[in-house]
Amino acid sequence: MTTRTRPWHGIMVATTLPLRDDLSVDHDAYAAQVARLLAAGCDGVVPNGSLGEYQTLTEDERIRVVQTAVAAAGGDGDRVMPGVSAYGSAESRRWAERAAEAGAGSVLLLPPNGYRAGPAAVRAHFAEVAAAGVPVVAYNNPFDTKVDLTPQLLGALHADGSIVAVKEFSGDVRRAYEIAEVAPDLDLLIGADDVLLELALAGAVGWIAGYPNALPASCAALYRAATAHDLDTALPLYRALHPLLRWDSKPGFVQAIKFSMDLAGHHGGPTRPPRLPLADEELGVLRAATEKLLADGHH
Repeated sequence: MTTRTRPWHGIMVATTLPLRDDLSVDHDAYAAQVARLLAAGCDGVVPNGSLGEYQTLTEDERIRVVQTAVAAAGGDGDRVMPGVSAYGSAESRRWAERAAEAGAGSVLLLPPNGYRAGPAAVRAHFAEVAAAGVPVVAYNNPFDTKVDLTPQLLGALHADGSIVAVKEFSGDVRRAYEIAEVAPDLDLLIGADDVLLELALAGAVGWIAGYPNALPASCAALYRAATAHDLDTALPLYRALHPLLRWDSKPGFVQAIKFSMDLAGHHGGPTRPPRLPLADEELGVLRAATEKLLADGHH
């Protein structure tokens, strides 16, 4: 475990959510999963994000998931960054307030995702949530939200005092350098598993991660080597893990990561509709990649 100076630094795993066969949340299994990830060298968890299927959770489920994560982290809320995204700014602020009440050290927030919001609306949205008083990490996902947090807009949000970091999921690694130019004090977090090495070399100080759910120790070793610019260690690991890491940028990433977890002996389990099981062809590709890594000693 590395020394962290901010709650949003290091490997923060966007946790999958264990569901029973009837698709109810298994909170005991989730607590065990959080403890397992921390024991394997990850720094914290991000509950109620896309991998946690937050869009399908009831209000009570979302609240209890955050409380479970904080308790499983030994009460150390700095290791928990709940997702607080919602269609309405007021609702996102309420989720941020509930996260703060549970002791979370930071929250993860998408821009408005009900329509293609302009810069003024985006800035107002983040300012409203930041008023809850917990540090806000922006989540730039222009593919799903249709709102692009460009380097210039991120600079404005940081200057407003609304965000402390950005989870960069655009896939354009060139942006890391422009973000550093327009907002040098804004922390860059790796937002997509399959650009980890490139963004680590560009100065990222954290990774909001997907595939460590299945292979936490190997992914942690990759992140530590990459951020230390130890290419002799990082590059072979990156090449070995990339057949799985790239699934984090595919539409079926939740199902893919849960399937790899099942193969690795962890509880991945089903997803809630509208996420349906992957096609047999996709599962075959995933099985081959995951089983090769497991046979090679990755875990």
